[in-house]
Amino acid sequence: MKNILILITFIFIATTYSEKAQAQNVAKSLCEYVSADDKSRLRSYLKSHKLKIRNVFDGVQCNGQNLVAFASTNNAIKTGTLMLGKLPKATVEELLATITSPALTAAAKERING
Repeated sequence: MKNILILITFIFIATTYSEKAQAQNVAKSLCEYVSADDKSRLRSYLKSHKLKIRNVFDGVQCNGQNLVAFASTNNAIKTGTLMLGKLPKATVEELLATITSPALTAAAKERING
């Protein structure tokens, strides 16, 4: 009985650790693609890992910023516009204050106003 309990504990710890490591790798990859303004690799990465921007957006921060603000800081117009198009309008409205790039601000306003 004791061996079974130890085995279950070990399996639980191993699966929890791998999920955290995988989440860190996803965040790192997303930040790299956004900073490089590589829209095609970002889309390919999301598709191959079966992820959606709207699902991972709240959990990913790059240099302490959300993905759209990070794109704005790095002048990554292509990836920033992609993300603005995939996020809900209410979320884009909330993000408008964090966007510093004029091109992304225009894209956000266009997304909000339809």
